[in-house]
Amino acid sequence: MYYETRTMTPWKHVLPDRSRERVRLKWPAPGLGAARIARHARDARTLERHTMERSTAGTTAMIRADDLSKSYGRTQAVSGLGFAVDAGQICALLGPNGAGKTSTLRMLLGLSAPDTGSARILGRPVGLGAEVLGRVGVLVDGPAFVPHLTGTRNLKLLWSATRRAWPPPALDDALDLAGLGAAIDRKVKGYSTGMKQRLMLAQALMRAPDVLILDEPANGLDPAEVRTLREHLGALARHGAAVLVSSHQLAEVQQFATHIVVMNLGRLVTAGPLADLLGDTDAYRVQLDDPRGAAEVLRRMTGVTAVTARGTEFVVAAPGVAPRDVVQALVTAGIGVTSVQQVSRSLEQVFLTMTEGDTGHAAR
Repeated sequence: MYYETRTMTPWKHVLPDRSRERVRLKWPAPGLGAARIARHARDARTLERHTMERSTAGTTAMIRADDLSKSYGRTQAVSGLGFAVDAGQICALLGPNGAGKTSTLRMLLGLSAPDTGSARILGRPVGLGAEVLGRVGVLVDGPAFVPHLTGTRNLKLLWSATRRAWPPPALDDALDLAGLGAAIDRKVKGYSTGMKQRLMLAQALMRAPDVLILDEPANGLDPAEVRTLREHLGALARHGAAVLVSSHQLAEVQQFATHIVVMNLGRLVTAGPLADLLGDTDAYRVQLDDPRGAAEVLRRMTGVTAVTARGTEFVVAAPGVAPRDVVQALVTAGIGVTSVQQVSRSLEQVFLTMTEGDTGHAAR
């Protein structure tokens, strides 16, 4: 199965250079810093970068995998995988342990060469040292820092691989979003797991990326930090970035992803918009002013197969019954209806249905 995303209109204009302005932002200020990071990604482009953009005009995806396959000895990690992520999309790469997600991310980043197929970022082939990777923010294989160096020195060390002058274009904003404060000048060996993760996220964002590829970015973050990360990823996508996130946290993914790719045993199971995948069920969530007598009214309705009461909220399973009929029955009985919503399936339900029961050799 192959999923083709909608066509992206390439940027063809040169935006003016803007002076850097120091504005202090705090980690719990979603959207603002992300918007500025995204603006850095659009502004201050060099002539070389615009030449690259013109050369890739007509490409339809910011991230693209075409028929990717990879094996390790006798283990087939990835087999014939194809999908694409467009500008403005947040795509979640999902699969059980051993599905081949990490192998896929490594091929997309040029860290591992595919046996067959190709991977492209912004229309350009990827490989070790590929120029286009300078436009990608990456968190793969977890935080990797030199323990006896400070957070700042570690960021400088990672940035030196780009052979570009320090500081990176969005360093101040990325540090403010990470919210490390004075700890940025302390040695990393004293950092908590969450602090290391936030420093790695700062590393991914400080280059003002057009593309973000993140493997389990919420690991080690507390609920408030996860929410802020989710909101910033959304803001970056709204400003034109393409985001690919691998995660096991399905409830969290359902809150921020626009598209998903599901893998199992190295193969594509499905890919497409999240809303299309989840769809609607035959159940309604009905909010009432006063629940007294509502259960009996609903159970007497033709087509209603189950009624579950939760205070003033009722979940009504009613295959083939229109929501207006539910409202009419309740109002006729003198029961005020506040709202009626069709119940959607959860991502967890859909994911387990797609992947349970498969057996075979685990991938990486």
